[in-house]
This record gives sequence, C-alpha cells and structure tokens, in this order.
Amino acid sequence: MTLILGLESSCDETAAAIVRSDRTILSHALAGQEDHHRAFGGVVPEIAARAHSDLMMPLIETALADAGVRLDDLDAIAATAGPGLIGGVMVGLVTAKALAMASGKPLIAVNHLEGHALSPRLVDPDLDFPYMLLLVSGGHCQLLRVRGVGQYDRLATTIDDAVGEAFDKTAKILGLGFPGGPAVEKAALSGNGAAVPLPRPLKGADEPHFSFAGLKSAVLRAHESGQYRAEDIAASFQAAVVECLSDRLHYSLSRMDERPTALVVAGGVAANMAIRAMLEQVAGQYAMRFCAPPLWLCTDNGAMIAWAGAERFAAGLTDPLDVAARPRWPLDPDAPAARGAGVKA
Repeated sequence: MTLILGLESSCDETAAAIVRSDRTILSHALAGQEDHHRAFGGVVPEIAARAHSDLMMPLIETALADAGVRLDDLDAIAATAGPGLIGGVMVGLVTAKALAMASGKPLIAVNHLEGHALSPRLVDPDLDFPYMLLLVSGGHCQLLRVRGVGQYDRLATTIDDAVGEAFDKTAKILGLGFPGGPAVEKAALSGNGAAVPLPRPLKGADEPHFSFAGLKSAVLRAHESGQYRAEDIAASFQAAVVECLSDRLHYSLSRMDERPTALVVAGGVAANMAIRAMLEQVAGQYAMRFCAPPLWLCTDNGAMIAWAGAERFAAGLTDPLDVAARPRWPLDPDAPAARGAGVKA
C-alpha cells in the first residue's frame, strides 16, 4: 500500500487529497473560488493564483490531519503540472517541490487531463484498459482511447471552443450566474429544448472533431433578439450540445474496427445529467459498459491528482525537482493537428 498526496490548482479550485493505492480516499480538502470571480462572470487568472497561494498550505495541513498521517508517512507527492492557468499551476507545483525536497519523497508531475482520464478507475476497480474516454471540461473537449497510464490516442478534439467554455459563456450571456455549467443545467429544467432554433455545428460532417463556437454565437443572437425566455435558450442550447456530442461519438464509434469495452466520461461537464443520459444510451447501442465518476469527482479535485500519481508511481514514473509547469500539455502529443484547432489540439 502506498500513500500519495495530490495537489490541484490548475484553475479556480484549490485542493489537496491523500489517496491509498487500494483506492481508499483518506482525505479530501477543497476550496472553491466562486466568490472571488463571480463579479467578473468568469475566472480571473491573477486572482485565482493569489487565492491558490493563500489556500494551498492550510488545505494540505487539513488533508494530513483528516487522514491521520504525517508528511513522512507519504510515499510520494503529486501535483498538477499543467495544462491550466500557469500562475495557479505554478503555486501547486512549487508547493509540491518544496514538500518533496523537505521530506525526501519523490515528486510526480501530473497532467491535469490524465487526472481526469484516470479518475473513473479510482472508484471502479473493474475498469480495465483500454477504454474510450470523452473528456469534457471548461478548456477541453476530446475523445481518446486510453490504452494505459501515459498512453493515449486522441481520436477527436474541438476545432474552436470547448464545450465547458460554451456552457460558461451561455450562462454569462443569459445572466444566469457563475459557475456557468450548473446554472445553465438548472435553467434548462424549466425550459423548452425545442423552443429556440440553434445550429448543430459539424453534425453529419465527414470528420471526427467537435465545434461549439457557432453555437455560442447563435445563443448570443437569440438572446439579443428578445424573442425567447432565458430558460428556453438554456434548454435549447443544452439539447444542441447533447445532439452534437452524440453525433460525433457515433461517427467515431461506428468506424472503429475494434471497440473498447467501456465508454467513460470525465471532466467538469461530465456532471451534466442530460449528457450522462445520452452517453449511457450511446454506450448501450454499441454494447459498451458506461462508466462515469461520481459528480464530485468530475470537477477539479485533489483525489484525482493523487490517484493519477498513484498509478504513475506504480508504473515507476516520477519526476525531477526541476520539472517545469506547462500551460499547454496534450495527452497525445503525436496526434495530427485538427483543422483550425491550434493550441487547443
């Protein structure tokens, strides 16, 4: 049994958790920053970095106390090293380096996306490699084949905006508050998903990728027209997202000679229940098991970083103390560039 401390600070959640290699979560301390950013309708990087700096050490102390362990009891210290808002990433990574140096423990620099990608295995011991992963978050929308720790084949990505970004911008346009994803989902419950004619970008296209910029622009035009209730726009937007994701999944799955046995969803947008229901239906159509982490594990948290650290530690993968923080860090660096995707590839 190994004990791993995981630190997360890539966006607006500061988190520390201690996870044991038998999948026991001994502690999980997390502090959100909604109150810091609500007035701006989105995350302000400088404010986020300062908040991480204030919160990180108290959360680490809480995580150690709740787990009933000392720093010397740990086997390794893992921290998000990217991708993300570079100021916040540096706070967590530098803290992990200091703790590793002081304790003589190995450092594990975790790709935040790998944290999401491996998080379902933390709660599902029957989820074996390989599996198909839909990674949907504020900054990413990708379909990946997960062959093992550090082994990813990117099958599709967004060519413009991530789906989580589209949710956040829709919430801001409609004045629904922050964070945007849960606000849009809540408003959609009171709306008519067929009331507003919104586009389905790339639906039916002969390529695997995603696109949400045009949908976001259509939401703005619908709101400015004054013809529709905010709840109906929210519901219609969510329905369009679900339809786009479903179409793109069908495109890739129908063309695979050998499908993995499980379809997995991870990332903050994976908490959306309408998207989960669609994915479960798609998985059934292709005789695949559907696997989704519990809602709290979908959003950014320290437990997923600790677990990714545990998986990497078991594989003999540790990092030097001079490892750099990275604002961009693709899981599959050898994947061909998607049309127009640029750095989001």
